Amino acid sequence: MSMTDPLGDMLTRIRNGQRARKSAVTAPASMMRVRVLEVLQREGFIRGYDRYEVRPGVSELRIELKYHEGEPVIREISRVSKPGRRVYSKIKDLPKVYNGLGIAILSTPRGVLSDAEARDANVGGEVLCNVF
Repeated sequence: MSMTDPLGDMLTRIRNGQRARKSAVTAPASMMRVRVLEVLQREGFIRGYDRYEVRPGVSELRIELKYHEGEPVIREISRVSKPGRRVYSKIKDLPKVYNGLGIAILSTPRGVLSDAEARDANVGGEVLCNVF
């Protein structure tokens, strides 16, 4: 059975893993997922990720979750643009998540960026998810 929202699935795996206090979770690999994980790692929300091959042609991502004093670093992670309802934002209308304490991850013509990086690059795009 095909998956309707692969990025939403990965975000749910991260959310469930942190609620269960797991040190790492796995998800099927794709380039969009890797780009989102790069932004999460740059912004300090996850420790890192590894891509490994399960069998020829099938790869998975091992996502290392991050905790601070026993509490998950990611308090809230939610999908904004969904397959049934795409959400796009111009540069002047970019959302501020929790008044700048969180980040929005965008898919732009310059790649997948956080909202601060998109403001610096002066580009808008599809708002993929919010992280706090």
